Amino acid sequence: MFQILKNFYHKLGSYPWFYKISGKVIPFVGVFSISLIVISSIWGLFFSPTDAVQGDVYRIIYFHVPAVSVSQVIYYSISVAAAVFLIWRMKMAGVYIKSLAPIGAAFTFIGLLSGAIWGQPTWGTWWVWDARLTSTLVLFLFYLAIIGMQSTFASRKSADTAVSIITLIGVVNLPIVKKSVDWWNTLHQPASISISGESSISSEMLIPLLLSILGVYLFVFFTGLLFMRAEISTREQNKEWFKKLSSNN
Repeated sequence: MFQILKNFYHKLGSYPWFYKISGKVIPFVGVFSISLIVISSIWGLFFSPTDAVQGDVYRIIYFHVPAVSVSQVIYYSISVAAAVFLIWRMKMAGVYIKSLAPIGAAFTFIGLLSGAIWGQPTWGTWWVWDARLTSTLVLFLFYLAIIGMQSTFASRKSADTAVSIITLIGVVNLPIVKKSVDWWNTLHQPASISISGESSISSEMLIPLLLSILGVYLFVFFTGLLFMRAEISTREQNKEWFKKLSSNN
């Protein structure tokens, strides 16, 4: 088992192997993810019941919750990649961070924007310096710092090293984002979905929400593969393997 994982790790660090495999996976993941997003959106917006307290405004949950969830998970994943790069100097880890950071920033922005739209009729204001909102804003700023840091170094290796360090510094904010509603009295409601206990949302609302979350996660996987292939193309465009592969296609 250890040998299998070791072999997979070495293959994963290979630009040619990843480029070939990802090209085969992308079409299937793309179609499946977009289909799930469309189905869950129609289900949630038009067929799920109206909330007894918030009315129909709660339906933004089908965009807000998946965006916020995936924005945090992406940061967790690039933090692991940052550690891998700093410890083992795996080049693919640098590609992963650079490719996923813009996607994470986009979904964090969607989470902040949709949260503001949801908060205005619910709280009577577009923004408050709530612990959850503030820590999510900090997460967005870390994403922007990672993106901006990529272009400040002439050496790609130096850029990947600096970005990895910044990424790991930002990890301290993730527990605050996740647990802020439990640690402090905030306007933001606690999580509606519980893995270990009973969810506080009805199954009629929960099922399309879970489908939406799954669809968004798969969409991130899809776009992440596209971005990583584009980054590998930029880094390896003058290498023999890439020229040969491009000529065959």
